[in-house]
Amino acid sequence: MLATSFILLGAAALGVNGHYAFPRVGGGSDWQQVRRADNWQSNGFVADVSSAQIRCFQSSPAAASASLNVTAGSTVTYYANQGIFHPGPMSFYLARVPDGQSVSSWNGDGAVWFKVYHEQPNFGSQLTWSSNGKTSFTVPIPSCIKAGYYLLRAEHIALHSASTSGGAQFYISCAQIGITGGGSTDPSNKVAFPGAYKASDPGILININWPIPTSYKNPGPAVFTC
Repeated sequence: MLATSFILLGAAALGVNGHYAFPRVGGGSDWQQVRRADNWQSNGFVADVSSAQIRCFQSSPAAASASLNVTAGSTVTYYANQGIFHPGPMSFYLARVPDGQSVSSWNGDGAVWFKVYHEQPNFGSQLTWSSNGKTSFTVPIPSCIKAGYYLLRAEHIALHSASTSGGAQFYISCAQIGITGGGSTDPSNKVAFPGAYKASDPGILININWPIPTSYKNPGPAVFTC
């Protein structure tokens, strides 16, 4: 019985350590310029793509204490609190805060999000993603978008259990950033969260283990480019 208890405790610890969060951008501290997600202590995930938590992983949206200032055409570094443990794609979205509203109170509701990056797998004897094991990610900020305040949404989809509906795990957070410079482009291919994904999307409901896929379609819109 004692040996069984040790095995169960070890498995539980492994499960916790296998999860992660995205608490930091730039040179700030954890949850300073990133809105504190509901997994800030648990490293948990969102499984229901129709939940409001699929937006920024906040059941009650609350602002970060500061915003990160960046220049259009540059990059932002987004950090995980430990290495990405599960296979699956990393993606980043932006949503511009409407003029006259505050980044501290705007919740990103509606079809306002456009994708600036998503990751494709490497194909072979198995599907692998270059995000596996990484703790930081370079996010491109398009050079042509309007200046202003934005929410920057980080999302990693863990696909190791995605062969059944609801099995994909979404690790998400949103940073507050102020973009200077830029141009006048307002991307047209925008989506809402929730709404952008369905549980049956082929990039969400997929068995990556067998038979080994020979293609992969990222969920959501195409990546915006200037």
